[in-house]
Amino acid sequence: MPSRPVDDDPTLGDLSEGEILRAILMRTTPASHTVIGPGDDAAVIAAPSGTVVATTDTLVHGPDFRLAWSSGYDLGWKAAAVNLADVAAMGARPTALLVALAVPRDLRLSFIERLADGFRDACAALAPGCAVVGGDLTVSDVLTVAVTALGDLEGRTPVTRGGARPGDVVAVAGELGHAARGLAILFGRFRDGDAPVAVDPALLAEGERAALTAQLRPSPPIGLGPFAATAGATAMMDISDGLAIDAARLADASGVTLALDSAALGAEPRRALAGGEDHALLATFPPGLLAPGFRVIGRVQERSTDPVLVDAVAADVTGWDPYRDWDSASG
Repeated sequence: MPSRPVDDDPTLGDLSEGEILRAILMRTTPASHTVIGPGDDAAVIAAPSGTVVATTDTLVHGPDFRLAWSSGYDLGWKAAAVNLADVAAMGARPTALLVALAVPRDLRLSFIERLADGFRDACAALAPGCAVVGGDLTVSDVLTVAVTALGDLEGRTPVTRGGARPGDVVAVAGELGHAARGLAILFGRFRDGDAPVAVDPALLAEGERAALTAQLRPSPPIGLGPFAATAGATAMMDISDGLAIDAARLADASGVTLALDSAALGAEPRRALAGGEDHALLATFPPGLLAPGFRVIGRVQERSTDPVLVDAVAADVTGWDPYRDWDSASG
């Protein structure tokens, strides 16, 4: 759907809630599991398997994104993607999103329309059949996007963090460290003092543009979550805060140690281990089993003192933390 002309782009403070909601709903598509969609007091979503996987995540301007770097489209895409990844990590197929927006009055309607476009296109690309089915709208001085995602296990047993067993292989699907590289580029090259400035694509090499896309508009391997569950994954989770810290969480939940091989972590093992927001899938599989799209990066061992080893040495279990200063991400 085309963007709104500049001369017809009111601020949200000039519009009623109904007008804003109509502009958003015009840009949504039906979800395949919807029984009752947007427009009533609540949506009704079919759950053929009889179970519903539910997760929620909130993006707040400042700690989670900067408007100087993220367009409305980027923000809608990312808010969808990070929630879809959590559903996939349980082995479920995403079915619906509920979106609550807290928006400043001086924000332009075109931004909200592009936000809706980002949600729609992310669902179409990453989880066909899933769509925004409802939500809420309110006013705030700080732009906030809160998303609840629902999924259907389709008869599969949910894959938790707690099922890894000694002898299993450790595998990932998706890229590691690219989002962290993108964040480092933003902080290193697109700031005026402490203030973020708009990204100039002409200043970026092809690999740098790919890293920024991984940070601002991630594409997690959503469809591989159900495949991993069907293939027999014993444990699985979304890598949102960095491989090292998320691997430690899986190891602690399972009561094991994950022994990783740095040579399997790509060209920048440090960023792969410590950089967050990749939203790759981390899974363990019995020996001899591996879902398509996953690659082996280590083995599961009996629990030792340390939850994660890298090349037989205790890993520094650090990663993305929204409570720390964003500037620490630029190193």
